[in-house]
Amino acid sequence: MSDETFYLTTPIYYVNATPHLGHAYTTILADTMARFQKLRLGTEQVYFLTGTDEHGDKIVQAAAQAGESPQAYVDRISGIFLETWARLGLAPNQFIRTTGEPHKRAVQRFLQQIYDAGDIYFGEYGGHYCFGCERFYTEKELEDGKCPDHQTTPTFIKEQNYFFRMGKYQEWLIDHIHRHPDFIRPERYRNEVLAFLREPLEDLCISRPAARLTWGIPLPFDDRYVTYVWFDALINYISALGWPDGDAFRRFWPAQHLIAKDILKPHAIYWPTMLKAAGLPPFRHLNVHGYWRIEEAKMSKSRGTVVRPLDLADKYGVDAFRYFVLREMTFGLDAGFSEDALVARLNADLANDLGNLYSRVLKLIRRYYGGTVTHASDNGELADAVHTAAAAVAAAMERFAYSEALAAIWSLISSTNKYLVTNEPWKSDPEDARTKEVLFTAAEILHATATLLWPFLPQTAERMLQGLGAPNSTASIHFHDIGSLLKGRQTGQWQVGEVPSLFPRIQATVAKPPAVEKKSAPAPEVTPEQITIEDFRRVDLRVAEVIEAEAIKGSKKLVKLRVKLNDEERTVVAGLKEHYPPESWAGKRIILVANLKPTSLMGITSQGMVLAAEDDGRIVLLAPEQPISSGSKVR
Repeated sequence: MSDETFYLTTPIYYVNATPHLGHAYTTILADTMARFQKLRLGTEQVYFLTGTDEHGDKIVQAAAQAGESPQAYVDRISGIFLETWARLGLAPNQFIRTTGEPHKRAVQRFLQQIYDAGDIYFGEYGGHYCFGCERFYTEKELEDGKCPDHQTTPTFIKEQNYFFRMGKYQEWLIDHIHRHPDFIRPERYRNEVLAFLREPLEDLCISRPAARLTWGIPLPFDDRYVTYVWFDALINYISALGWPDGDAFRRFWPAQHLIAKDILKPHAIYWPTMLKAAGLPPFRHLNVHGYWRIEEAKMSKSRGTVVRPLDLADKYGVDAFRYFVLREMTFGLDAGFSEDALVARLNADLANDLGNLYSRVLKLIRRYYGGTVTHASDNGELADAVHTAAAAVAAAMERFAYSEALAAIWSLISSTNKYLVTNEPWKSDPEDARTKEVLFTAAEILHATATLLWPFLPQTAERMLQGLGAPNSTASIHFHDIGSLLKGRQTGQWQVGEVPSLFPRIQATVAKPPAVEKKSAPAPEVTPEQITIEDFRRVDLRVAEVIEAEAIKGSKKLVKLRVKLNDEERTVVAGLKEHYPPESWAGKRIILVANLKPTSLMGITSQGMVLAAEDDGRIVLLAPEQPISSGSKVR
């Protein structure tokens, strides 16, 4: 792979179960990165691979439980993965299956090549075998005598097998990681691998006796044994490209791998040493993400905490689901998943910020100019903001920092909203040149925003571009041109069509498990005390603009806001973090009780109260229906 091509892989998913949130997240990350690289390099320069891993003990067990043959079982489950990715709008260049004949031939050729070089030998081994992981564990790797992943006691197995001289390449691997600091990233996982490599690296058992397991690829030099599932699966990254003689292999290898942290060791240690033994260059980067946690614990089928991606995509829309998982998790760290948080993101970021901006601009153009707005002078007021956003997105995506990239786009959206509020085209004369300039510029920025959003929210971006009368993003503009989109443009025209509602606000509450019924006396009805109009006039309600927000350390609910009323800035503490995360506040206009006596919360003086409505636990901020200056009085 040269700097002009980009090869990206996901793990191939084990088909002992149907797709869940973890599978979907990794594949959405890959699809987003592939789309971004297509904007950067061109469609033909990018190759995105995913697929299914279909051999091993667990497949035989799962097939038996389902009353199917192993082949019928893997055909069915692999088909579910394919259907799920299609319904989520994911578009890999290839979906590989390890039961396919081209892959089997590549595995056997790879094995024979390493065997002929003297790096595979026959021996006897006794060790602690976890059938769930399908691997042997050393005493040091066990936690209280149990598998660290499944928390079950492994079975001690002693048998003859074939072994790969993995320890022979330990010093080479350590040196390679030191010489290429971003070989494994983020850095915490690089350090984890180096810590593991401080201990002598044992040779890897790469076979299973056919007397015990027949569902696997036979060793080319001894058909009494089948290939260990990891030695089979990892080779998919080159077999998919037609290794050793395929044009795609010569063009695209080495790869960028994308994995979850639970399979760090096979990808960071087994795979590069296998490649080295075969005389192949190692992959370019191993990019590692964290876990989704449900109720503070890793998702678990046994605990009943598996999230099905299609359930959420069908309920809220594919792009809303994509946006939530891409924005909510900081790449490399774990993140908590809740449907409440998804709805809050949808309403705050997608419906309020993006949806309202898009709808407002296009409706004004249709109302004032019948859908056609032209401009004949330089319109570079927000060119710097567009350039900054494009550069920030590019820098973040280089590090697989998806959340940061989206934050940069939302900063551009916020700047555009502020631009409209400052210029107030809804109050201006439609024939005034300045009104046309403002709305034309806003349309230009929406075009740039849609193009930046296309990798992340492809369906939404296409709808935005269609409404603007622009061609789709991949054909309309190259990523490198986005930063200069507004600079130096002397003439132009936008012909807007019907204005779609991008993200309707979610009004229904998220379903919650029923509470345990408690017998108690009914609570008496409380009638609010009536007040006079003079009493109400004493309450000073103002529109305030949120400048920035941050979580308050040690509090699950409180968020610290810096708000602006006219030219005055204040600090306000709001107990809304669970419903509106800190990064969703900047640029919002809120309703503030401005003359509330200051009070101290968590050592911070709060100078006002944010108004919100509550409906059965669902919290919604109160906000002006139309843009209005900060400091405006609520009457």
